[in-house]
Amino acid sequence: GATKNVIAFAVGLADGLGYGLSTQATLISRGLVETIRFGLTLGGRVETFVGPAGVGDLTATCMSTLSRNRTLGFHMGKGLGLEEAIAATGGTAESVKSCAAIAQLAASAGVEMPITDAVTAVLHRGAAPKDMVAEAVCRSSRLLEQLERAEHGEIDSSELGALGL
Repeated sequence: GATKNVIAFAVGLADGLGYGLSTQATLISRGLVETIRFGLTLGGRVETFVGPAGVGDLTATCMSTLSRNRTLGFHMGKGLGLEEAIAATGGTAESVKSCAAIAQLAASAGVEMPITDAVTAVLHRGAAPKDMVAEAVCRSSRLLEQLERAEHGEIDSSELGALGL
């Protein structure tokens, strides 16, 4: 559940930066892949992630203007600093605290989480919001390319473990 908030922040940030629905949808779909990879490492089941409690909740959180995490990202995408964005959002969004913990747990488990890493860099290391979308989408693209190659038999699926997939 916590990962959806990080993805929602990223989607809001992209929207605030002026990216359109295609980029936002890409972040949601790649965020779902990232969430599933992470969840499976922790013993989750794919069925949970692709059902209403998973993809449904992720989509609602990422697209709703009532979502604190999406709204926080939107305000930061519009140029507000973290504290100003929290004030404009009307309270703390869970992604501020959870992103670093998720990133650390994922790294210790050997799972790549490009969107979570990029959000953590924006919220806690002063990375430029405009760089977050490009970094998250580009890194996610490389991982997805490897998955597609494995599906088509171009690489042995056992090689995906080294990629954290």
